[in-house]
Order: sequence, then C-alpha cells, then structure tokens
Amino acid sequence: RRPFPSVCKILWLNPCKFSFFRVMIEENYTKERKIPMSDCIFCKIIAGEIPSATIYENDEFKVILDRFPSGEGHALILPKNHVPNVFEIDPAQAGRAYALAAKLARAMKEVLGFTDMNILQNNGPIAGQTVFHFHIHLIPRREGDGINVTWTPTEPTDEQIAAVQAKLTNLI
Repeated sequence: RRPFPSVCKILWLNPCKFSFFRVMIEENYTKERKIPMSDCIFCKIIAGEIPSATIYENDEFKVILDRFPSGEGHALILPKNHVPNVFEIDPAQAGRAYALAAKLARAMKEVLGFTDMNILQNNGPIAGQTVFHFHIHLIPRREGDGINVTWTPTEPTDEQIAAVQAKLTNLI
C-alpha cells in the first residue's frame, strides 16, 4: 500500500523532486488531523526516508530548514516522537522545544544578521497547521521582507474581558 497514491500520479506528470515535497504537504493538509505516523512527512524526514537540511539534532529534536521557507533561515523544530499538536504534547517536552527555540534564535541572529524573528506554532487547520506533527517555526525577519503575520484587533468591552477572565482563571 502506497501512503500517498495521488502523489505517484502527480510525480509522473512532474518528476521534479521538490514538487514531491509540496504535494506531500498538500496531501497532509487534506487528511484528518490525526494522520498515522506512517503517513507523516515529518516522521519520514526524522527517519531519514526523505532528505532534509538538518541544522541541529539531539536525542529529542531535529531542526531543519523549511523546504518552502518564508525567507532565508526559516527553520522548523521537530520533536522526534510523533505528536500532532500543542494539545497533545507533553508540557515538559514543549518547554524543552521552546528553550531550544530561544538558543537557536540567538545563534541564528548572530550568524545570519537579521534584526527580528517570529516564532510560530500552529495547531489545527483553522490556525494554519498544514502538517499535523507538532513543530515550531523560527522565521528570521528583516525590514521590508514581505512576510505578514498580523490580525485585525478587536475591541472587547471591560465586561467581555472580565467574562473570559472568569472562565480561564484557575484552570490549571
């Protein structure tokens, strides 16, 4: 059984190996959020089945350059164990992932010379997650780079803020 049957058809039409990665990502996006590890592109990269530009690796994480980056140095921190999102990752592991993000951000800034950085982590399709394996984006930013990570601010009333605060206070 081939994990991505439609990929084979598209590869026949366009054998460029980089198109293969794009198609696999698009296939992941259309699948249910809980895809089997055998179909997870990041699990395949971690296992060495798909090549990657690895910039750091330890027993718990692999850090690769994004194959379809927003710009120079766009990297992804991948836990080596398959976990779909922040709702399912062990909080201690998430903490170690963000500690690694802070270390990498400092080193990348020094080497690549950018001024700022977005650190993003999307959870679920509505939030923009396209590969359902927890990962953190490290996105170097430069003046005029054209990257846009924004939203339209709302203006809740004091009562609305207090209502949400009451729901969320003392959750953990």
